[in-house]
Amino acid sequence: MWEDLEVTLEKISEDQRKVKPAQDSLGFGQHFTDHMFLMKWNQELGWHDAKICPYQNFVLDPASVVFHYGQAIFEGLKAYKGKDGQVYLFRPEDNIERMNSSAVRMCMPRLPVDKVMKSLKGLLYLEKDWIPTSEGATLYIRPTMIGTEPFLGVRPSKEYYFFIILSPVGAYYSEGFNPTKIFVSDEHVRAVKGGVGHVKTAGNYAASLYTSEMAKKKGYTQVLWLDACEHKYIEEVGTSNIFFKIGDELITPPLEGSILGGITRNSVLQLTEKWGVKTVERKITIDEVLSAIRDGSLTEAFGTGTAAVISPVGELYFKEESYLINNGVTGELSQRLFDELQSIQAGQAEDPFNWVVRVG
Repeated sequence: MWEDLEVTLEKISEDQRKVKPAQDSLGFGQHFTDHMFLMKWNQELGWHDAKICPYQNFVLDPASVVFHYGQAIFEGLKAYKGKDGQVYLFRPEDNIERMNSSAVRMCMPRLPVDKVMKSLKGLLYLEKDWIPTSEGATLYIRPTMIGTEPFLGVRPSKEYYFFIILSPVGAYYSEGFNPTKIFVSDEHVRAVKGGVGHVKTAGNYAASLYTSEMAKKKGYTQVLWLDACEHKYIEEVGTSNIFFKIGDELITPPLEGSILGGITRNSVLQLTEKWGVKTVERKITIDEVLSAIRDGSLTEAFGTGTAAVISPVGELYFKEESYLINNGVTGELSQRLFDELQSIQAGQAEDPFNWVVRVG
């Protein structure tokens, strides 16, 4: 059925187009473009009614499965406009493949990768004037799938919407690339092995909201989660994977079923290997990290994710005590990774891994 999927185009009229926001006040996820992509799935037709259409509201039955049993998955990636005016994507097929892994775990239909890629490129070409050109600003891309069948009963939906919306964004954190302050939770947990922590499903983020609000009230940007069983092994930050440079070694927790395998995380692992940086994926406890801060062997820490790319960490807060990292200053490796990834993403640097896709 995928081979027969046709994509139609419904363009908004010129007089209905939105006024584009000022690039110096974009924020994150606050503005949305004129058009979106939408297609539907059911057991009889498979994926069908694929279209690029005006950005619009949905009319869903109150009994739709997504509202009651949480069948919702999503991805996040970005489009970049290079100095040559060309539009670039960074590892987009990996995002779609990861979404398919999420779909399998959540009993949802897989996506036709090639068809989604072509549709995404068409949508971006149509909306290319929405891509910001100011430094650090990008066009955020949010593919989402939800269960839409009206049914009260615990089983997978038999009907789905898949859609892509676009949002011009500035820096994810208000601090920009300056080091962030992170709250370490030893009371609440994000996910357990055997659950759905390794997939990008909406419920994971709902589970993090309470502790995230606690952290913000204390003046911290994000939460660093520990494992659910012993509350001592570091897992990930709420919106990113985490790395620690201790001595001559760069350490990140392994993917063992409760951590989302980030595409930026994987990119960092490939870059540091190429640069000859000793990088390991291993279990690391919060006590080991705090001890390394105290004795000065931990020289930097940073998060990795699509939204912020590289987010240096300047302070950890654990059990009513603050721990300053590298005097609250961005580390040399964090800066190098940020600069290199941004340059590759914008088509300005050599791309030895063939990560970048031109929209055309």
